[in-house]
Amino acid sequence: MTKEIFDLAGRSAFVTGAASGLGFAMTEAMVESGAAVCLADVDANNLDKAVDHFRRQSNQVEGVELDVRDPAKIKQVVKAYADRQGRLDVMFANAGITGGAPISQPDGAIETIDLDVWRNVLDVNLTGVFATLQAAAAVMKPQRSGRIIATASIAGMRTSNVSGYAYSSTKAAVIQIVKLAAAELAQYDIRVNGIAPGPFLTNIAGGRMFTDPARRDFMAQGTALKRVADPKELKGLVTLLASDAASFITGQVIAIDGGALVIT
Repeated sequence: MTKEIFDLAGRSAFVTGAASGLGFAMTEAMVESGAAVCLADVDANNLDKAVDHFRRQSNQVEGVELDVRDPAKIKQVVKAYADRQGRLDVMFANAGITGGAPISQPDGAIETIDLDVWRNVLDVNLTGVFATLQAAAAVMKPQRSGRIIATASIAGMRTSNVSGYAYSSTKAAVIQIVKLAAAELAQYDIRVNGIAPGPFLTNIAGGRMFTDPARRDFMAQGTALKRVADPKELKGLVTLLASDAASFITGQVIAIDGGALVIT
């Protein structure tokens, strides 16, 4: 029984920001659990590599180049994938960027924030996530089922001098969107949840955040476990939220942060 409730065979999933980092780990979790997966990413080169990688494990994998700043394109590709699969069971609204210096740096001070950078971060991290949820809801409502998982951050749950205004603001807003969508979509048997990662080894900020050993150690010391996580450590949580094991979980944003929130 325990094994069966985590089984995703016969289900379809869509992952934005899937070509690297957390999105890659989400895709890996879905493939290993038996789901068909569409990988979406703005980076065409990395997307092709990721699709080739997963096709060695499953013939139920496809990819689509997608910029989440284009709501019309999101709606189009999500509906097309759902039509090909006959349904859409799981949506990961994961694509995101950093955008700007932290408040501890001169370029991150409130009076120096570049509003073009601010708007771009909002377009990707907030409007892009919201448009992804819209597209998922449009196909899940008629089928009266589905799972939606949005990537927030512990930066949206606390203040920190290693975070910037735009990033933290968008992640806090994603948390509220998750709760509102969960309240609305429950009547359609659609569960909406979020994950709030702490420090993970990803390519966000071009991978610069962890190339400096001193920077990596600083981030590790901000967790109770005193280390930075491998993206693979996300797989258990996302499989849970995508599966029947989470049949009574909705409207939650779950921190996966090595205990960062309990010590700061």
